[in-house]
Amino acid sequence: MVEAARTDTPAEHKAQAPRSIGCWVLTISDTKTPETDTSGAVIRDLLTAAGHQVIGSTIVRDEPADVQRVVRAACADAAVHAVILTGGTGITARDSTFEAVGGLLDKRLPGFGELFRMLSYQDVGAAAML
Repeated sequence: MVEAARTDTPAEHKAQAPRSIGCWVLTISDTKTPETDTSGAVIRDLLTAAGHQVIGSTIVRDEPADVQRVVRAACADAAVHAVILTGGTGITARDSTFEAVGGLLDKRLPGFGELFRMLSYQDVGAAAML
């Protein structure tokens, strides 16, 4: 038997989506501390304000093995539905977040990076490439 294709509209999908999910915030930085991690704090505040639960947060050095370890551990927690990463995305040799996480992905979203940079460019100009 052939299963019919889903025809949910974006509005139908949104109506059925959970209103709140559990999130883990991971800051990748060789220099940030809990006191100086402003991007992690902003992300946690925005998630909470939007009604989501921050299950945990971590700061790790820009070491691919450390990034992968934390992402795997967060994904193994049944309460975590999303892992949000900040930092380690520049162009220096030490910035390796993209490479560290790329190997963990089951599925890629072609075009997402381009859309993200386009929207960011409107706010921050050429720094969006970082």
